[in-house]
Amino acid sequence: MQKGLILGIAAAAVFATACSTDPLQVPNPNSPTVAGASADPGALQLQATGILRNFRGGLGGYITATARFGREGYIYTPNEGRNTSHYLIGLAGQNRLDPTGFATGVWGGNYGNLRDIFNFKNVVDGSTTLTAAQKSAANGFARTIEATELLYVISTRDTLGAVVQINLNGSQLSPFVSRDSVYRYILGTLDQADTELAAGGAAFPFVLHSGFAGFNTPTTFRQFNRAIKARAAVYFATRGGGNAQYAVAATALAASFINTAAANAAAMNAGPFHVYSTATGDAQNGVGQNADYLVHPSYATDIVAGDLRASKWTVLGTARNAPQGLGIPTNLSMNRYATNSSPVPIIRNEELLLLDAEIRWFTGDKVNAIARLNTVRSVSGGGAIGASAATAASTDAAFIDALLYERRFSLLSEGHRWVDHRRFGRLAALPLDLTTGTNAHFVAVVMPVPQGECLVRARANDPALAGPGC
Repeated sequence: MQKGLILGIAAAAVFATACSTDPLQVPNPNSPTVAGASADPGALQLQATGILRNFRGGLGGYITATARFGREGYIYTPNEGRNTSHYLIGLAGQNRLDPTGFATGVWGGNYGNLRDIFNFKNVVDGSTTLTAAQKSAANGFARTIEATELLYVISTRDTLGAVVQINLNGSQLSPFVSRDSVYRYILGTLDQADTELAAGGAAFPFVLHSGFAGFNTPTTFRQFNRAIKARAAVYFATRGGGNAQYAVAATALAASFINTAAANAAAMNAGPFHVYSTATGDAQNGVGQNADYLVHPSYATDIVAGDLRASKWTVLGTARNAPQGLGIPTNLSMNRYATNSSPVPIIRNEELLLLDAEIRWFTGDKVNAIARLNTVRSVSGGGAIGASAATAASTDAAFIDALLYERRFSLLSEGHRWVDHRRFGRLAALPLDLTTGTNAHFVAVVMPVPQGECLVRARANDPALAGPGC
């Protein structure tokens, strides 16, 4: 996926507009039209590549932000204390995050890509060269990425809700909708995409990058779509949707790429990935081999002796701390991604097995719920650590303890622990490393809406458009 192929917003990437017969009328490559792009066979590939590149672009920030909130790890930059303070302290003494600070990500980039997806769908629908099946496949691809981007947004904003409607006029604001409405929109969009992919024929009218190997046709991409729906429905089950959403998740999971017989690391890691490289013009994995990305010291003390997942960090000879004593010393360096070219999962089979365990427990199949936990524990943790402490006779609380242990160590630095603790009502169980003084830590419940968004809405002078927390 080369940088030269993408021009800012993916809409601008469709630079090859229809040629004019007037030699004095030169098309502006930075102001493409739907009609021009729709008539250009190469435009769709550029847009699809741009969407995937933007989809990849925000993931590092999502992972490291949720890692700090969830006490997975710190970013101890020697000369920039705000990489710690803005996430763990926020506005001193107020127990809230600064809406003008560092901890306001997972917003602009996601909505920028949602705008690109909106433009992409307009180009597809206006095309005179694509077949009906190709249009269906392309729209199914776009809606799946759209829903996943929104899932990242609502996973970080939760009770604040989010904006789901993109308008043709980019300056026309859409209102915030509730958390429940966002989840229902995500699930409905994924279902619409699934229907479109089913009618999408044998191939996409564009090429997906190598991270989608095994998921690069409309048929196999549907399995990725169903996996994302399972994640979204499980999240919704614990954040307003109720246990009925576990049944929705179970149906989706059955149509995904889940492999319950996974017996090795390769089977656990199966799934679509974002890919990176050190090639000129490409992007590197921003969290791979980052010397300032440290693992919270509790990981070394809380892991069961012999658990092979301890290989996800490296023990340093000398402990490090954040500038100005804003954190606590740790000698654990993050090793989840071995190099700057290491791929980052979008969703893996290991996560699907843990979703299946949760679904089965809360739909009454407790025996198989424990079996799924033990599969993950045995294959990823290593057989020497024994079976999970939870059994089919355990309380819900004991099962959640066991589930959170496996999710904590299996999904380290994939963006889950903070979300998991919030959705199970356990944010208070996350460690507070400094509890007194002006640098006292707190656990954020949500990321704030960026102040810039709030200011734009305030200037609109329409109470219906006011954002929450603004």
